[in-house]
Amino acid sequence: MGTTQLDTVPEPKYWHLRTVLTEALDSEFSVGEILPNERDLAARFGVARATLRQALEQLELEGRLQRRRGVGTTVAPPRVGVAVGSRKHDWPGTDDGWQPLDSVLAVPPPAVADALGTGRDEPVHTVRRSRVTDGRPVAAELLHIPPASVPDLTAIDAPSGAARARAVLRELRRLELERQENAVELGSAHAEDARQLDRLPGAPVLVVTTRYCAGSRIAALSVATYRADTCRLTFGDSGDVEIHHGGPRSRAC
Repeated sequence: MGTTQLDTVPEPKYWHLRTVLTEALDSEFSVGEILPNERDLAARFGVARATLRQALEQLELEGRLQRRRGVGTTVAPPRVGVAVGSRKHDWPGTDDGWQPLDSVLAVPPPAVADALGTGRDEPVHTVRRSRVTDGRPVAAELLHIPPASVPDLTAIDAPSGAARARAVLRELRRLELERQENAVELGSAHAEDARQLDRLPGAPVLVVTTRYCAGSRIAALSVATYRADTCRLTFGDSGDVEIHHGGPRSRAC
């Protein structure tokens, strides 16, 4: 690694340093390799440690670096491609890459109730699922389903937990799906999402809202939160469109 001094530049010094560090990561380091300590890096680039920390934090947000307690700062692996849609629409299931965790019957947030067209005091089935790739949590989902979409669920002998979640999904798939609609927004991780995704609250996330339509109404509403630093979202059968980097809105089907 040669020495690179940062001269006066028209952009913030930490951002210019981030660019220089990115080039060094691409050419001099391999995935999982530990970076030199902050003192050595600051000396190499001729910057204050505060500037260096800003650049490192930016690269961590972008998924280029990982800070691991007791280990240090390491080069992160490439983003994981996660398919979130295709030309062939289908109901969420138990074999689509998501792991069902549990299901509860409870009153949803007002924005969800409005999107589903249910009363704000009417309980709906909320299935919680997670998505893990290569041992890393990459997404957490809340799937909201009105009781009218799963009318025979009362006969299912699965009061709670993953078994209940799988039962709800099986009943939902009995409906004839007319179409599904996806929307993607950039957001910040709330406390519960952050806990499930092993991130700090406020970390950048991609929020994918999916409306499942049957019988000219929204039969289910999925709100999936993806880690923006570890995955890219792909759409279509070939995955030829990639996105590298609030509440759901109501819309008639």
